[in-house]
Amino acid sequence: MPIARNFAVRLVLDTNIAVSGLLWLGTTGKLIDAAQARSISLYTRAPLLAELRGVLARKKFVKQLQARALDIVEVFDGYAALTTIVTPASIVSAIAKDPTDNAVLACALAAQVDLIVSGDADLLNLKSYQRIPIVNPAEALKRLPQR
Repeated sequence: MPIARNFAVRLVLDTNIAVSGLLWLGTTGKLIDAAQARSISLYTRAPLLAELRGVLARKKFVKQLQARALDIVEVFDGYAALTTIVTPASIVSAIAKDPTDNAVLACALAAQVDLIVSGDADLLNLKSYQRIPIVNPAEALKRLPQR
């Protein structure tokens, strides 16, 4: 069911979705394109940005960065510019085995987002958090208003 609004839909992307969207053109790339077009608003917090920077620096992403003639700083700064950094809400740990999953949830709650977009099984298995749906990128695109 699409989210009906006259203003940008508010999203939190977990780190794996942000990396995928920044480095590849598929479904996740369309979410980054939507943020650049200002049809969605992205929210994050400092620890999630730090995680993103560390993930982008991994050796396995070097070829993709080179193929797109990008460097880590350019990609990171571009993403940071697309996001609004929030102070996280205080939450009880919902996912014990990965604290960064809880960071996504705390960010989403603080930003009062419409959707949490993830590819992480632990987050997706929750289905929602405090009435915020947790969806994969394809489902997120389906729920965006068509323009």
